[in-house]
Amino acid sequence: MNSEPEFTWKEAKQVAEEVVFNKTGKHLSDVETIVLQGSWSGKTYEEIAEMYGYTADYLNKDVGQSLWRKLSDASGEKVSKKNLREPLKRASKEQQRTWVALNAPLPASPSVKELPFPEGSVPLDSPFYVERDGIESLCYNAIVKPGALIRIKAPKLMGKTSLITRILAQCQSQNYKTAYLDLSSVERSIVTNLEKLLRWLCLMVGRQLKLENQLGDYWDTEILGSNDNCTVYFEEYLLPAINCPVVLGLDEVDRVLPYSEVIEDFFGMLRSWHEKGKISEIWKQLRLVMAHSTEVYIPLDINQSPFNAGVPVELPEFDLKQVKELARLHQLNWNELQLEKLMGMVGGHPYLVRLAMYDVGSGRVNLEELLREAPTEAGIYSNHLRRYLEMLPRGSELADAFKKVVASPEPVELDSMQIYKLHSMGLVQRQDNQVRPRCHLYREYFRRVF
Repeated sequence: MNSEPEFTWKEAKQVAEEVVFNKTGKHLSDVETIVLQGSWSGKTYEEIAEMYGYTADYLNKDVGQSLWRKLSDASGEKVSKKNLREPLKRASKEQQRTWVALNAPLPASPSVKELPFPEGSVPLDSPFYVERDGIESLCYNAIVKPGALIRIKAPKLMGKTSLITRILAQCQSQNYKTAYLDLSSVERSIVTNLEKLLRWLCLMVGRQLKLENQLGDYWDTEILGSNDNCTVYFEEYLLPAINCPVVLGLDEVDRVLPYSEVIEDFFGMLRSWHEKGKISEIWKQLRLVMAHSTEVYIPLDINQSPFNAGVPVELPEFDLKQVKELARLHQLNWNELQLEKLMGMVGGHPYLVRLAMYDVGSGRVNLEELLREAPTEAGIYSNHLRRYLEMLPRGSELADAFKKVVASPEPVELDSMQIYKLHSMGLVQRQDNQVRPRCHLYREYFRRVF
């Protein structure tokens, strides 16, 4: 008859270490391990103290009581000096069941101490990039088509730049040439002047393609306008010099939108390039990827706007499956209830979810404390929330509109421009012609501060 394998001290120590670390982000101290091992062996505090040179009172009241509290909290059941064997044994079995349920070892990603802080785009070599169902493959398939145009639309911090980076990397793997330009970094003196903006565009693309600056030979200010000069530079110099598909990623094109003196010509030119790609062999080489925040309200003729052409890609929030995958990558053995609690506060917002998992995974806070403090100045989102507060000064028309939204349990109807601005900022979700707060975090915080 098969008997159950002996549960050894080595296994018990490992289980205790893991459950405490998963709960607190901290390892057992040396003296806690001494107390645990002595208790496992049936020794009294006096015997342990005599062996290791401590006082029995210190081991009992200062070390032991704290240790049993930690183990009780971490394992979910009462653990004491007298009954520690069975709770640790059950915790070991629970870990084995979790392992089987995950059907995989913990990922070959950075250890908890090496978790990268979630800021900016997710690097190409990072294991923390989670794909949205079908979106990446849609982009990879679209960009290889001659004259392609992809429009990525989402509020800030939703992953637009990370997706562009992967599209460009996919293209590079097929020996395409790529150039990436972040328009948010362009100086105001350039972005408000069409001539400067288009010369900047030509110069920066040429540099990334490792081509010599030939603007002086192609830019004719006496006869041609800025759009024509820029188009000629691409058509007669940049594209022929490369003689292979060129993918141009334009990030944060919203930067141009406030400036009426450039938007019509700039975006009209991009649309014309896309149209040329349908008939001209040289322009078929150019593929465009543009990223912007939500809807774009600009006074462009429908046939001149790039925002109603090409392949539209709207980035949704992560769903439960994707949030669960992120938890796995952060080495957090959360159950579905814990995942749903986090999503109840921040939805599936990639940045807010990752920031929570970073703090919990790094041992800074546990999930319960994080959620309790989330909408307050003491919470991990305080900087993020204050930035929004600065963008919505009290008494402004937009602040008053959002105040109505967070105060109402039902979706609220606003005028189209208010909806556009709040949605572009990522503060609301749309339901038909009405809006509600993007997540519970924003409702709770702004209901308090407004």
